[in-house]
Amino acid sequence: MLSVEHVSGGYDSILAVEDVSFQVEPGETLGIIGPNGSGKSTLLKMIYGGIKLDSGNISIHQKPLHSFSQKNIAKKIAVLPQHMEETFSYTVRDVVELGRYPHQQGWFSRHTMEDEKIMENAMKETNVYSFANHSLDSLSGGEKQRVFLARALTQEPEILLLDEPTNHLDISFQLSLLDTLKQWTKSKNLTVIAVLHDLNLAGLYSDRLLLLENGKQKALDKPGYVLEKEQLENVYKASLQREEHASVPRPLISLEPAYSDLSDMNFSLDQLTVNETEKLVCIESPFYWKTFSSAVIGAGFGWHRYFVNRHVEKNYHVDDVRAEFEYYLQKEKYDVADTAAMMTAAVLYDGSFVRVHGYPDIFVYVTAGISNAVDASLADQKEPTLNQNGTINGWIFIDGTLTEAAYAQVVMTATEAKSKALFDKNIFDKDTGTMATGTSTDSLLVAASQTGPTFEYGGTISPLGKKVAKSMYEAVCHALDNYHVRQNEDK
Repeated sequence: MLSVEHVSGGYDSILAVEDVSFQVEPGETLGIIGPNGSGKSTLLKMIYGGIKLDSGNISIHQKPLHSFSQKNIAKKIAVLPQHMEETFSYTVRDVVELGRYPHQQGWFSRHTMEDEKIMENAMKETNVYSFANHSLDSLSGGEKQRVFLARALTQEPEILLLDEPTNHLDISFQLSLLDTLKQWTKSKNLTVIAVLHDLNLAGLYSDRLLLLENGKQKALDKPGYVLEKEQLENVYKASLQREEHASVPRPLISLEPAYSDLSDMNFSLDQLTVNETEKLVCIESPFYWKTFSSAVIGAGFGWHRYFVNRHVEKNYHVDDVRAEFEYYLQKEKYDVADTAAMMTAAVLYDGSFVRVHGYPDIFVYVTAGISNAVDASLADQKEPTLNQNGTINGWIFIDGTLTEAAYAQVVMTATEAKSKALFDKNIFDKDTGTMATGTSTDSLLVAASQTGPTFEYGGTISPLGKKVAKSMYEAVCHALDNYHVRQNEDK
């Protein structure tokens, strides 16, 4: 275990690090983050004895660092600094071989078979063995970084210190390097302490984060607690947003530029245009809307300016719905990346458009058919359907800024309003004979301009929720009326 207790120090009597304390356990990865000049690299140098402490203590397994010789420190700690020496044209093998120096006895010791085995394994684990006899200066930056990592691994350290190890590396090398380090913490019980500038990489690969500000310890905790929006904004003096990673339980930090394309836009729902045909309805916008939806194309959160509702026949079935739909959109000259798109077997001309002015302006579009209406409370009694056709599709455009909570609440409010409309229109589940709450394949999209007033909430009695509920209820009722009128006319 590495223990750092109230350490302070710096250069020329100027404190670069002041009263920092933490412990790191075997098999743990600690990321050190903070703006330029916050003392990250200085702290790292203190840990391996490169800078003497003005005060405090650093110990390894409760033994003070200053009691170790430099050679014994090198047996415990390996360092991968920002800038590695390349004075001579060493081969890869020569560089890796230097890692065995702390384990040699005397000035003229030769490498043993065990040394060779350790070196070979290190080169294989870092994927540099295939060019072991190449000159170091013939390699790319990423390859050199792996060579120096192999040298550090050859030391067989308990603790590995890295100062911006991903600096100047492309994405694939960054991920490969950090994946390898993470694997070593588990397979070798290696302790890793890494200075990282990229907050997202730090959050993804660190078990804990140490945040420094002006040489002082600002926070020390799990990434989810340290990478908090207000705290980071105060330390980095920059506007940031925090979201959650799509596939792992870690935060993601995004930058907020002072200039945005949205700032030049004169947003208005009046700028939306509706193109309506028998096969397709498209609402087009000159600017992007932040959307949250269950659409076939553009599901989840995204930014879109084309909103397509496509009519398909009831017997529509393909093996890859998304691929077929993307091909369809491309044929229709729509940019798939800019498009949120749904499909329905309902007749598009039965659709309803509702506009509500005020605080905020809202525009709702709904298509509805009830051939597969279902009572959600009894859905477990019905056979699952592979049909991908959305029967009640709803789009809600809001001229305002929504929080993520507001998006979720608007979805709930709209769903409640839709269910009430079905109840008032006496729509039944044909299989159970009970009141329907929706259909088996409903889709919903919520789009916000992300300009103007901010709405924290979208529940049914909030100012935004009241507008959403009213407009969604009216649109569903109107679409169902159109559906019934046409059904009667077709008889």
